[in-house]
Amino acid sequence: MRGVLVTKNDKDISATLQDIDEQQLPEGNVTVRVHWSSFNYKDVLAITGKMPVIRSYPMVPGIDLAGVVESSDDDRYQVGQEVLVTGYGIGEAHWGGYAELARVPGDWLVPLPEGLTMRQSMAIGTAGFTAMLCVMALERGGVTPDQGPILVTGAGGGVGSVAIGLLSKLGYEVAAVSGRPEAADYLKELGASEVLPRSEFSEAGKPLGKERWAAAVDVVGSHTLANICASTKYDGIVTACGLAGGMEFPATVAPFILRGVTLVGIDSVQCKQPRRSEAWQRLVEDLDLAKLETMTNEIQLDDVIETAKNWGQSDHRGRVVVAVQS
Repeated sequence: MRGVLVTKNDKDISATLQDIDEQQLPEGNVTVRVHWSSFNYKDVLAITGKMPVIRSYPMVPGIDLAGVVESSDDDRYQVGQEVLVTGYGIGEAHWGGYAELARVPGDWLVPLPEGLTMRQSMAIGTAGFTAMLCVMALERGGVTPDQGPILVTGAGGGVGSVAIGLLSKLGYEVAAVSGRPEAADYLKELGASEVLPRSEFSEAGKPLGKERWAAAVDVVGSHTLANICASTKYDGIVTACGLAGGMEFPATVAPFILRGVTLVGIDSVQCKQPRRSEAWQRLVEDLDLAKLETMTNEIQLDDVIETAKNWGQSDHRGRVVVAVQS
């Protein structure tokens, strides 16, 4: 099978596209012929070695995959069935989606939801799945469209783009935060009513600011998350699902004890199956697939390594799908 293999020799990490012996596939009771994967920042880190996201070597990266069951020892999955996998450490601790075959435990699989193609499921991928988990958390917290605008940071990225599309279709007013002024038209096409500069949130701020947001979806962390909490309305909900700006959280307890703000952590990797299935079904119902297509770019498996190396040098927005089968 063809695949991207990341190896480590002493401290040197290298990634190559090569023929891999199928006998090297890891343990699992379902083998999937991978048709589509997606490209995420975590895959950039895995391929370039810029951060130690890979836990064992050699590793096939790719934190998402969608394909057709090739063989199965799990009665829930039959040969020829279309399935997808996101999370559970694939591409980090278990071989992932950047190879023509993958072998995984059946417990990790999700049957491809009716109404989605495999390509569309990977255009959504971990990023869109995470965005849906954030939206569901806001709903569980009682946030309704009449309460005011929802702030979405990292708006041009995968999570942010899908979150804007979901929230706008559900009737919420969305304010998008981006460091790229040229992305404003794109974000408004997705459904944002206004686009705010990243610089407004990225520096140290006051413990409490003016109440502006009914809720927020944050992928940045650090000062941005602290400033969002400080300017969220009474009883508002803030979901935290990323650390693009850093792992630290330089905040005070003031928003929580004086305004009743709730900070909700979102983890898409080990998300339990009932909520995982609910999120995928909601994505079918609540995501405008035409908007999904406008935010999606496609590359081939042959392009993955070069794309990772050049990631910081080009303007990437929305989602990138990887066509695995040649």
